[in-house]
Amino acid sequence: MSADGALLDANRLLLKKLLVVAVAMFGFGFALVPFYEKLCEVAGLRDVFRADEPAVRNTQVDLTRNVAVEFDANTQRLAWTFHPVEGSISVHPGEVRQVIYEVRNTLDRTVTGQAVPSYGPQRAGEYFRKLECFCFQKQTLGPHEVRRMPVVFVIDPKLPADLGTITLSYTFFEVAGSQGGKSS
Repeated sequence: MSADGALLDANRLLLKKLLVVAVAMFGFGFALVPFYEKLCEVAGLRDVFRADEPAVRNTQVDLTRNVAVEFDANTQRLAWTFHPVEGSISVHPGEVRQVIYEVRNTLDRTVTGQAVPSYGPQRAGEYFRKLECFCFQKQTLGPHEVRRMPVVFVIDPKLPADLGTITLSYTFFEVAGSQGGKSS
């Protein structure tokens, strides 16, 4: 047998071995799924492969009630346009929700503003919990800049039953001395 023939036979043998290894690895990957599922079942862990079981849910959400939340936006002597993307939504007390406000600087200069929230009726503010809000810090917008800003909130399930509608209103004020500069 020539050297070329021996090399060809060695290459074929190596190819066969590599194919067997690839098939074995592929089969092992498939075998891991039921093995992992059985291991989780024996260990008492949640069965992540079953779609018929409900996902983890917040048990503090009061699904028996809906509260209408209306959104309002104003500016006080500030050349910005400012509005909520949605005018109102329906929320279950205890449910975490997000809404978006959009603001636009209509000036040819950088301006810094601060939003101040208010609630209607006023006592609703005791039950309205903001988790994330653009009102927590000053907002600096460059000339003609447009920004979409989220408000993430939850309404306390202890909200009195007679409060069926809450209005969240923001008023943006220009921060004194902020013309042309950035604020921290």
